Amino acid sequence: QVQLVESGGGLVQPGGSLRLSCAASGILFRVYNMGWFRQAPGKQRELVATITSRYITNYGDSVKGRFTISRDNAKNTVYLQMSSLKPEDTAVYYCNAEPPIQPIEYWGQGTQVTVSS
Repeated sequence: QVQLVESGGGLVQPGGSLRLSCAASGILFRVYNMGWFRQAPGKQRELVATITSRYITNYGDSVKGRFTISRDNAKNTVYLQMSSLKPEDTAVYYCNAEPPIQPIEYWGQGTQVTVSS
């Protein structure tokens, strides 16, 4: 059974930082492409960042230069370091896992990030 469990969300002031974690189980983590997406109320889910099995990263335009995605294959965990947070970063953040060839994907349950003073 595949599980993606996010943690690290919470309330932070504008300009602050948070680090999200996503612990994966039930998959061969090291071959999976991993990602973070987010969804704000009334908006569509959008790409935040992805990292391939070869550590190639990609970021959404709105977070470039502020967020960093990384992975630790020994811990089956992907991270999202978020800095210089803005109120518009407020959303539920979801972890995503995709195998390299198969047309399937897995999602975590999401973790709320609220940026407010």
